Amino acid sequence: MRSGEELDGFEGEASSTSMISGASSPYQPTTEPVSQRRGLAGLRCDPDYLRGALGCLKVAQVILALIAFICIETIMECSPCEGLYFFEFVSCSAFVVTGVLLILFSLNLHMRIPQINWNLTIFGFLATAVYAVNTFLAVQKWRVSIHQQSASDYIRARTESRDVDGRPEIQRLDT
Repeated sequence: MRSGEELDGFEGEASSTSMISGASSPYQPTTEPVSQRRGLAGLRCDPDYLRGALGCLKVAQVILALIAFICIETIMECSPCEGLYFFEFVSCSAFVVTGVLLILFSLNLHMRIPQINWNLTIFGFLATAVYAVNTFLAVQKWRVSIHQQSASDYIRARTESRDVDGRPEIQRLDT
């Protein structure tokens, strides 16, 4: 059985007896403080991030998404409303996601969440950009098809208006 004096040195601390007597013990106090993670304690805003280009862009994105969402909510009636609902969803989602990212980076929380590889999240944003380009090209194709359809309707209407021989109800003015 060990004496009480020997047990004082366990749990990572030197016993008061060994500190006074100068006896060597494997449990000597360290000169560096032991860091303890206290969750989210000690959060500080990083003004350098907010003043930098990325921080300014994030702030502008949050403000513009909020303004877009407010503007879309002021519309009282619409017909058809599918485009309106989509724009509402996109503006609200952009506001929430960009706001969360702004908070994460401005408080340096991304450093406290090592489980997420923040460098690889860039690929998610690249995928979003590719979807945006795809949407742009689809809208352009849709506009061209609408324009071609309206042009063909116009040509058909013009040719039908010139074809008065087959329509006895229309009299020619030149006769």
